[in-house]
Amino acid sequence: MITDPLFYFFAVPAVLIFGVAKGGFGNAIGVVCVPLMAMVISPMQAAGILLPILCVMDVFAVRKFWGQWDSRNLKIMLPAALVGVLLGSLTFSYLNESHVRLIIGLLALAFALNFWLKSESSIQQTPNPIKGAFWSTIAGFTSFGIHSGGPPVNFYLVPQKLHPTVFMGTCTIFFGITNYVKLIPYFWLGQLDSQNLLTSLVLLPLAPIGVSLGYYLHKRVSPQKFYQIFNFFLFITGCKLTYDGLALL
Repeated sequence: MITDPLFYFFAVPAVLIFGVAKGGFGNAIGVVCVPLMAMVISPMQAAGILLPILCVMDVFAVRKFWGQWDSRNLKIMLPAALVGVLLGSLTFSYLNESHVRLIIGLLALAFALNFWLKSESSIQQTPNPIKGAFWSTIAGFTSFGIHSGGPPVNFYLVPQKLHPTVFMGTCTIFFGITNYVKLIPYFWLGQLDSQNLLTSLVLLPLAPIGVSLGYYLHKRVSPQKFYQIFNFFLFITGCKLTYDGLALL
């Protein structure tokens, strides 16, 4: 178990932010969490510590959004996400952290800027097997590396202008299943060793607190405000990941 107080100074807000993201503000804002914890430990160790906590958060989030998802999208997205996780597992030893952060950061910035600059009268998109499979494969791959599958998923889902609750329900099921599948390769690759698991256990009580806070805010924010807040955080995290990726090249 990690005992350094400086680690918990960064880890506690990281876990709470991820809980708020899962509870009602989209997984995109959760991409800051691994980089935040990576201020004091390696990103790979941070990902290993976070995964069991995310799996517990997923249980709470699924209960809150049960039945409020888009089945058409999930049928397209989930198989592709599993392919992405498999690719992440097979390329783990070759994964360049700076490249992953840079790609995700640029995607997040592109999406946020597109949302702000496009006309409000733009046509609402519908579920698309090709686009859904493409972005979901990327989401599975990047989710495996640093739990940052939110931006690719949002690239696909947000243009459909789903109701915020349906949007969150779809993301909750998508990332819940993806995270539980990730437990297998994480264990196989040694990411779930005793030190990481004990540290996860210490941080675990924060999981329901973060999810409940996110759900509370989700129910009290209008759909328009939801997407404005969502894209603000997406832009900030995009800047952060792009900077980190460039700095590490």
